[in-house]
Amino acid sequence: MKNLKYLILTISSLFLLTSCDRELDINPEQGIDTETAISTPEGIQQILIGAYANTGDGDLFGGDLQIYADLLADDSYLYWWGTYAELGNIHEKNIISDNVYVRDTWGRAYKVINATNVILENLSVVKDADDKKRIEGEAKFLRALNYFELVRFFGKQYEAGKNNTQLGVPIVLKTVTDFNGDLSVARNTVEEVYTQVIKDLNESIANLPEENSFYADAYSAKALLSRVYLQKQDYTNARNIANDVIENSGKSLMTNYKDAFNTSENISEDLFAMQVTSQSGENDLITFYADEPQGGRGGDISLTEDYLNLFEADDVRGSFYYYNYYDDVLTSKYTNQYGNIHVIRLAEMYLIRAESNFRLNTSLGATPLDDVNTIRRRAHASELLSVTLDDILTERRRELAFEGFLIHDVKRTKGNVGSLSWNSDELVFPIPLREIQVNKKLVQNPGYN
Repeated sequence: MKNLKYLILTISSLFLLTSCDRELDINPEQGIDTETAISTPEGIQQILIGAYANTGDGDLFGGDLQIYADLLADDSYLYWWGTYAELGNIHEKNIISDNVYVRDTWGRAYKVINATNVILENLSVVKDADDKKRIEGEAKFLRALNYFELVRFFGKQYEAGKNNTQLGVPIVLKTVTDFNGDLSVARNTVEEVYTQVIKDLNESIANLPEENSFYADAYSAKALLSRVYLQKQDYTNARNIANDVIENSGKSLMTNYKDAFNTSENISEDLFAMQVTSQSGENDLITFYADEPQGGRGGDISLTEDYLNLFEADDVRGSFYYYNYYDDVLTSKYTNQYGNIHVIRLAEMYLIRAESNFRLNTSLGATPLDDVNTIRRRAHASELLSVTLDDILTERRRELAFEGFLIHDVKRTKGNVGSLSWNSDELVFPIPLREIQVNKKLVQNPGYN
């Protein structure tokens, strides 16, 4: 995180994150005693900073979540050349329950969730009313953000109009202090997890200011909530909130598409971004998408002709690539080793509003055609004269490629990944073996026993 260091809590996470060869050793002097941390407003703020830092770690929004969405959903848009077997297994839909990437994403997310619970349980030490509200809002935003990703990868897709009793992930809303007791926690249903995520985000919106530097603000929470509603096919709420963000956030699309990426500062269309510098933060998107001169491994993930054929000749997004030493085509979205990771961009809100309006046969804020053409004009693509649902979904693939959307769009639109259907067991991550071994109440996902 920009100008921030990791805070290492002495309190254990409910779900322990053990070290492995993918993690850097952290010096003890970077730690802070837990009792000291929760006894002062400054300590609470430092725990919050640590929660942001861990959310921006490579295991989560530092790149891995976005990469999983591409590898798991690959339907001829990319090649995987990497030598990391665990990522290769995700690409091949041949994941085993002790996959180190899956394990560490689960562990890191629950580490953040535990930190937010610590914050929320000790808010009384923050005496300034505005600071208290802001900290509560930021903590609930981060908790919701992490739970939303967990339920999407470790649970089956939410189905509108159904009971959604399929297993999601455990909801843990309190810090565990009695580590000699029974720490077993069962998985909640997908419905219950979505309900908690929406509750956290609504409470976050009520507490966050409209501007909050590069931390989460009220419009960050609204934009995430619009994304959540779209995933659960609640198009009315997705549309209404996306329209609010577009109309009232003060954000605007960058004039040039290429300027929306590889920036060292937040940009005009950022609703939420992870901060990365040479001193702190991680960017696994660079690691696996970029060539060596850009700080990557040389192009573990490259683009295919099928992907490039999505674009017409004048669309700048279709030429937003470069070649590596092996003449592989690499995306130009990730070429700045220390560039911020843009987690929620305004362009997504236009596409959510367009799709939701189309499905509802409404034109709140703009027609679906107008919103799609707003995105296309910025990319110098020709304007459409009419629009279909397929046009809108294809525009999402063009605009939001390699930003963490593909598998989730496949699932919510009930598409296929090769011969696998959208609800295939192979498109859901296993509950990590370590968690199954230490938590007797956890039930493994089908196909991983």
